[in-house]
Amino acid sequence: MAKAKKNDKELSYAELVARRDELKQKYMDLRFKKVIAHVDNPMELRTMRREIARLNTFIQQKDAAGANK
Repeated sequence: MAKAKKNDKELSYAELVARRDELKQKYMDLRFKKVIAHVDNPMELRTMRREIARLNTFIQQKDAAGANK
């Protein structure tokens, strides 16, 4: 799992969205690299996908609580 400076639950809504967007970009870059060349750790794709899903869950929870305003 990607190491976080803060616990993901403690991040604000905007920070969660920014972190998710950053991870999505890294995930896409890694997918393209996997197609074109050798990837050192193919399991990293799986952990990134799970981390993105975890962030989406936190974002949805904060959105339901009305914390995004």
